[in-house]
Amino acid sequence: MSNDKDCIFCKIIRGEIPSSKVYEDDALLGFKDIHPSAPVHVLLIPKKHIARLSEASADDQAVLGRMMLVAPQIAREQGSVDGLRTIINDGRVGRQDVFHLHMHVLGGPGPLGRMIARDE
Repeated sequence: MSNDKDCIFCKIIRGEIPSSKVYEDDALLGFKDIHPSAPVHVLLIPKKHIARLSEASADDQAVLGRMMLVAPQIAREQGSVDGLRTIINDGRVGRQDVFHLHMHVLGGPGPLGRMIARDE
């Protein structure tokens, strides 16, 4: 399903790079972030290579919706039972590091910090 031979997340989907998998279905893969920012930090990715959220098309609507439904399930299963945060970075301004669409699913036993630091 994935199609970018050099993409690190496509390599994870193909099993060429190991991951700590926590979820998988026909369209999505969820695995623990190797540099977690919260007690629960999972990356949820479509198996189809979509470089950026802003490059998704109407054909991707089902997988995008599936990501939104699966994220809370993953958070609960990983121990974040009182809420979660989802983050999708897009492009340079959004500070996207890996150009394969991915959702950060964050949570934990206590409250998370601010989403974005504010200049005060």
